[in-house]
Amino acid sequence: MEIELNRLVEHFTNSSFRVQGVYHYRIEAGSAGWQKSTPFPGFIFPLSGKAQFHFNGTPYKAAVGNIIHGGADMSLDKKVIGNSQWEFISVLYDINAEPKGLSLPETHFQLTTGQSLRLKELLLRLWKAYNQPGAISGFQTETLFRCALEEVFVCARDQGKDDVQVLFETALTYLQEHYMEALSVRGLAEQNEVNENRLYYVFNKYTGMGPGDYLMSYRLNRAKELLITGDAPIGDVAKSVGYPDALYFSRIFKKRFDVSPSKMREKFRNNPYVFQDGSILI
Repeated sequence: MEIELNRLVEHFTNSSFRVQGVYHYRIEAGSAGWQKSTPFPGFIFPLSGKAQFHFNGTPYKAAVGNIIHGGADMSLDKKVIGNSQWEFISVLYDINAEPKGLSLPETHFQLTTGQSLRLKELLLRLWKAYNQPGAISGFQTETLFRCALEEVFVCARDQGKDDVQVLFETALTYLQEHYMEALSVRGLAEQNEVNENRLYYVFNKYTGMGPGDYLMSYRLNRAKELLITGDAPIGDVAKSVGYPDALYFSRIFKKRFDVSPSKMREKFRNNPYVFQDGSILI
């Protein structure tokens, strides 16, 4: 069954749901069987191997990169295909107060996500949290399930984008979340398994500047915000945005904004209306 991604995301956004079970299975090659699905809807997250599922007669091929959703109390045929062991994590959930137009306990579908190491990591953490006692583990279970769903939805959305856009958004997100660390263009390129020239082309296409210049602009704009909204010493501000050398930071800051960090702070606080935003679009 086909399902429109935005409709599905909106449905989850406006529903109340809670995890009812997280199970990690390893099934030997050639295994097959029929059963009634559980009283709860759920997702099948393949980790390795392949299997063929039929929900109420509709076939789905389960493999890494293909996430299957099954409804409650459905006819379920399944068979491991190929010569490898079939490994997957199943997450069952209960859902209430669903918006009209879609009932997930009565719906089966497949989402193509491609491979995601982050999703696998989240699922293994989810399985571990579910099997731990205590309120904190219960809270972590609910949080991790939502993080896993977010990763599924983002990956499914990105399947419709070209490789250049996906590369840009992935690198941009990492840069904006780790700008305070000792980043380099080479390291960012290696992390995304491309060469530096490719990364430069992608950033220039979407921002009009290379990744190194973008990183510097992002850091300096963040430093500017910290200077005018806080009282931290300039050296601490410099370190917090990835520049351990305060003198170097002051030099490039002045080159970008035509005023030193200390003058920027003083000028803005004496007359906030004189401040002009020089930030880049992010």
